[in-house]
Amino acid sequence: MRRFQHNSICGHSVRFAAASLFFLFSVCLTGSRAGAAETIELKETGNQKWYKGNLHTHSLWSDGDDYLEMIADWYKTQGYDFLSFTDHNVLSNTERWTVPEKNKGKLHAYEELKKRFPDWVEERKNKEGQIEVRLRTFEEVSDKLGEPGKYLLIQSEEVTDRFKNYPVHMNATNVHSLLTPLGGKSVYEVMQNNTNALLSQRERTGQKMMIHLNHPNFHYGVTAEDLMKVIGENFFEVYNGHPGVNDSGDESHASTEQIWDIILTKRLAELKLPIMYGLGTDDGHNYHKIPSRASEPGRGWVVILSEELKPGALVDALEAGRFYASSGVKLKSVTYSDEGIQVEIEPEEGVTYTTDFIGTLEGYPKRGMPVL
Repeated sequence: MRRFQHNSICGHSVRFAAASLFFLFSVCLTGSRAGAAETIELKETGNQKWYKGNLHTHSLWSDGDDYLEMIADWYKTQGYDFLSFTDHNVLSNTERWTVPEKNKGKLHAYEELKKRFPDWVEERKNKEGQIEVRLRTFEEVSDKLGEPGKYLLIQSEEVTDRFKNYPVHMNATNVHSLLTPLGGKSVYEVMQNNTNALLSQRERTGQKMMIHLNHPNFHYGVTAEDLMKVIGENFFEVYNGHPGVNDSGDESHASTEQIWDIILTKRLAELKLPIMYGLGTDDGHNYHKIPSRASEPGRGWVVILSEELKPGALVDALEAGRFYASSGVKLKSVTYSDEGIQVEIEPEEGVTYTTDFIGTLEGYPKRGMPVL
């Protein structure tokens, strides 16, 4: 029986309505784990800055429609500070060639590549006489487009797994080496097995890395009850910009916001597990003909408060809760104390903001309601 519990709502989601648009960001504070005596303030200082980036991005190495270097260049010109490449079950660290007229980007992507990087396209002809282009590796693209302290590329992977017909996709950020999907006897077990594999790799290599669940409502593969029990997995996408992942849910499935509320309430009040943090990503696949109704870049991101623009420092900051996720709203600061939470927005001219703080009250119904 697939079911969800419809009590709501736990107090780590903040909604902003701006003009006719709806924005969502998540405020994630270490101090909210327990009543903190001191005031915790997230804002830029001389020692730390806000860094904007995307943690979920696809390229021609899997099911995206553009080349790594073109994608990295797009985010860089759009003012992003960091970008993770997360192709499905592959790392872009081997030799691979593609036929432009047959790949997802077709000849248009190939022509744009030659315009942007005319001296950096490696070609050959195959036995059929077709032009092949070598896909640049992550290291090559990072060396060419990355700038220390200004723009960072992070090698990552979307560990693409499933249980029966339920897709279970998990992002491994700053992964050291390829993680092979491990499967399992339930949705929960699939997540726990793949989480354990990442944690094992992290311990073995000493490299800072993290895992998060992608788009739980993609084909409605993962419920709040599935995710809330996973040990060592403390992040999921409360917002994913792909148009086909059902963030809003439907009449018989909880939205990702409600999933978050359920998980927070159950983990903190009953299971005594850590906070589940909400991330925003764009899940970019389609980089041509923007704007469109496809899965284009720029729809969701995280902004991390960190002392350094380095993979390990960003992972540390995420795990400490020093970030917010957004699909539009920009923050100046967040202050948390025993007296409450104060949020300062970086305003845009002509935009009116409404802030709603949503929280689960004591005495909430603890029993889930079957819906399927």
